[in-house]
Amino acid sequence: MLSQSGYYCDDDLAMGVFLAIKLGKPLFLEGEPGVGKTEMAKVLASSLGRRLIRLQCYEGLDVSTAVYEWNYAKQLLSLKLAGEAGAGPEHLEDVFGPEYLLSRPLLEAIRSESQGQRVVLLIDELDRADEEFEAFLLELLSDFQVTIPEMGTVASPTIPLVVLTSNRTREIHDAIKRRCLYHWIDYPSLEKELQIVQAKVPGIDQRLAQEICQLMRRLRQDDYLKRPGVAESLDWAQALVLLHRDHLDVDIVRQTKSCLFKNRQDLRRFQDGIARYIGGAFEE
Repeated sequence: MLSQSGYYCDDDLAMGVFLAIKLGKPLFLEGEPGVGKTEMAKVLASSLGRRLIRLQCYEGLDVSTAVYEWNYAKQLLSLKLAGEAGAGPEHLEDVFGPEYLLSRPLLEAIRSESQGQRVVLLIDELDRADEEFEAFLLELLSDFQVTIPEMGTVASPTIPLVVLTSNRTREIHDAIKRRCLYHWIDYPSLEKELQIVQAKVPGIDQRLAQEICQLMRRLRQDDYLKRPGVAESLDWAQALVLLHRDHLDVDIVRQTKSCLFKNRQDLRRFQDGIARYIGGAFEE
C-alpha cells in the first residue's frame, strides 16, 4: 500500500505501521529531518481514505491552541442578549455548551471520530514543544479523550491512527513513548533512495538519479551541521530536471548547492570540497 502511494520503506517500518493500525496504538517516529516522518502520516491518510488532522508543535504551544478554546465573543453576545431579555443567572451555564466550543486539532480529531469520520492525527515535531505540553497528551494517547472542566470528559468511540514525529532536538518523556509503538527512520539505502527519486521525479535520467543518490550518500557520511535528507534529494533532482541536466559536474553542483544545504557554514565547507565529492562520488 505504501509503495503504491510512492512511499518506500523497509519491512520493519511497514510492520510498525501495520501493528499501529491493527492494535490502535500511536506510532512514534524519530529520525533526522527530511527522512519522511511527516510524509508517512500524509501517505497513510491518503491511502486509507482518512482525513488528515495536523498539529504542528512549537515552543509555547498550549491547550487553547492544541485542544480547545471558548468562543468568548459569542459567549459575551449571548449573555448580553439574555440580559436584555431578562434571563436569570442559570443562563450562565448555557454559554459553556458545545456550540460555544472551538475545536483545535486534538479535540477536532475526537469530534471527527465521534461523527464517523475516520482520521489520521499527526502530532508533528513534538520535540519543539515544551515538556509541559507532553502532559496534555497522556490522557489523549491512553484513552483518546480530553477533559474540559466546564463540560466534563469528551471521548471518542473509535480510535484514530495517531502519528507523532520528533527530530530529537530534545528527549521525549518515557511516559509518551510507553503509550506508542516506536520506530527510528534512518537515511535510506542507496537502492531505496534511488527508488524514491525515480518515483517522485518522473522522467529523470537514470544516470542523473544514480549520481544524485551516490553524492547524497557521501554527504551524509561527513560531519555537517545539517546533513541533507531525502527531501533535499528530491528538491535537487527536480531542480536538475528543470535545468535539463542528465549528469552532474562541478559547475552545476556549485550553482545548485542551495538545494542541499540551509546553513552558511555547511555551504562554505561544501563549496570548498565540491571537486573532491564529484571526483569520488560515483566510484562506489
